[in-house]
Amino acid sequence: MCWLLLPDELWRRILEIGIESNGFSYKDLCCVSISCRRLHRLSSEEPLWNRLLFSDYPQSQSHPSSSSSSSSSKSLYRLRFERDKERRIAAHRRAVLRKESQVAEHSRRLKDMKTRLAQETTKATQTAQDLSNLRRLRQAFVALNVWQPEVVRGRQKQMVEQSVVPAECRIHALEMEFKLCKQQILGLEKSYKDEKRRLDTAKEELASMKYHPVQEHKPTSGGENEHVKRKKLKICNSYVALDDEQCSRQMNFAGLSSIETGNLFLP
Repeated sequence: MCWLLLPDELWRRILEIGIESNGFSYKDLCCVSISCRRLHRLSSEEPLWNRLLFSDYPQSQSHPSSSSSSSSSKSLYRLRFERDKERRIAAHRRAVLRKESQVAEHSRRLKDMKTRLAQETTKATQTAQDLSNLRRLRQAFVALNVWQPEVVRGRQKQMVEQSVVPAECRIHALEMEFKLCKQQILGLEKSYKDEKRRLDTAKEELASMKYHPVQEHKPTSGGENEHVKRKKLKICNSYVALDDEQCSRQMNFAGLSSIETGNLFLP
């Protein structure tokens, strides 16, 4: 491997250029550090992490902590990274709760609209039935003025006598009420469609916010798990400069071994 023949000064300069040009992140530096003993030593140097710390967390310059003098830049970076991770997770959780509240509110409104729509439909049906009966009553009243068999005339006269309010007045009132019911139904149907569209949009946004590519992944066979285990074991075995505990910490910090590290970059 010819890259192993490069002097430390050149490797150090490569890492510095990568950080200065924002081409190297903390994950890249951690990945480099677990490749071999030599790069682990070079990537752990104080100036590299100091630059990375001030690049990613510039507020650390204006608000230095009391433990800055006793802690290394890498430790400070880890501490600030964990705090930032907790803030991001909390902010994401609050956003999810707000979106869930919106979905619940849209669902409640849809339920109310559906109930009102059913009530207006029932009312319109009853009004139409009453209007039909009144029109029959008006026809019976008109039929009394013409000659008819006595049996038919008696039945129509009975219908007219049972009516307390004049048919014309009631027909006009019921026609206006029926038109109002139709307008209410049309307005409720339009509002229902709009609210349903908003609910679907909110559900899609909530599903997008809750989606996690690592957690959603389900291996189809045990062979894949064995492949992942062998790959992790190979990485740990090649990293001979660190003991088991250091290797685990380094890989977790780099976001390589734990599924939970997928939560580091939640929006």
